[in-house]
Amino acid sequence: MIRTIRADGRTEFDAIARIGSRGGTPDADTERTVREILANVKEKGDAAVRAYGLAFDGFVPERPVIGREEMRIAFEAAAPGFREAIVRAADNIKRYHEKQIPAGYEQESQNGVLLGQIVRGLSRVGLYVPGGTAAYPSTVLMNAIPAKLAGVEDLIMATPPSAQGETIGANPNILAAAFVAGVDRAILIGGAQAAAALAYGTETVPKVDKIVGPGNVFVAAAKRLLFGIVDIDMIAGPSEILIIADAHANPAFIAADLLSQAEHDADAASILLTTEEDLADRVGTALNAQLERLERRETARASIAGNGLIVVCRSEDEAVDLANHIAPEHLEILTEDPLALLPRIRNAGSVFLGPWSPEPLGDYYAGTNHVLPTSGTAKFASPLGVYDFVKRMSYTRYTEEALEAAKDDIIEIGNAEGLTAHVASVKIRFEGGAA
Repeated sequence: MIRTIRADGRTEFDAIARIGSRGGTPDADTERTVREILANVKEKGDAAVRAYGLAFDGFVPERPVIGREEMRIAFEAAAPGFREAIVRAADNIKRYHEKQIPAGYEQESQNGVLLGQIVRGLSRVGLYVPGGTAAYPSTVLMNAIPAKLAGVEDLIMATPPSAQGETIGANPNILAAAFVAGVDRAILIGGAQAAAALAYGTETVPKVDKIVGPGNVFVAAAKRLLFGIVDIDMIAGPSEILIIADAHANPAFIAADLLSQAEHDADAASILLTTEEDLADRVGTALNAQLERLERRETARASIAGNGLIVVCRSEDEAVDLANHIAPEHLEILTEDPLALLPRIRNAGSVFLGPWSPEPLGDYYAGTNHVLPTSGTAKFASPLGVYDFVKRMSYTRYTEEALEAAKDDIIEIGNAEGLTAHVASVKIRFEGGAA
């Protein structure tokens, strides 16, 4: 089922490039459709949002806005085990992300020069949370908790409405997680029209400063097109896991961890790098056996067949270099001494060390964020964090004496750039202020 190759300096790079090309930019038809949705929502506001809801979902809620009280009710009605689990997970996420809260600073010199930086949370952020089969309460926790720690004043969650008997509401587990994470209100809108409403504002939906959260291809296309009107977190590609393993690794663990990503969707990628041919064979056998027991086995089977890969490397150094080249979203190190390899890892979204740190630990519970750079962007991008929800503002105060001491240098640089009005702005202060 899973393809196994031997590294030779060329074959493995060809195979990785093929996997890396999956899940690219949206096709022309999708982008055309999304552009039309954005334009209509910008022009017609709630009327367009409602029309798209009827067209795509077949229904729209009478009252689309959900407040904290309804979230609390959903939380209290949730199954006790789930309720307790998300509270503990939220505590872990909060403790980890509290360390990321940035502070401003100020420096003053003896000549009266005062320089500083103020850090403030964004005023209003929109969090998109998918509904239906892709309704993930963990995503609410991972996005909302850092936002509130950053000081975001108004955190609005947009999520598709769902029919619940004779009423139309939101996924109750999503609402429960929103209550725990501190979401201020939820609005029952889905798809590209939700992103448009958040970016432009409508009669019901206030305009936000930033949109975060995952979505389908239409939501991703909308976020890409709206960047610049609002900020966005990232354009996430298909999920991926890469495992570096040696002879000490348990093949059953490896197979299970590869499948944990393969069950997401057919475009998910699962890659094993090892120096041990025997381990590669045993992982392949374990993977085939475990696959048959999965509820989402058809999705996982398609993922493994299309984007699964085992590379038998010629050395541990080659495996590390290849991992850094791939820059995976999730990287597991299942070697005798995983901490020894960690300093050599330069490019990865999140790293999981040893046999008792499987990737789902990060997805749900440990506290590190599961919103991670994909498709090789870990070479320059980082996990979502508190720092994604703040902005920095600088300030400057010079005295007359300090500016006089600096003016000749400023004039030299301004003249060199040909910006004479810049020069005049400084000079006029020492020429009597004449018009």
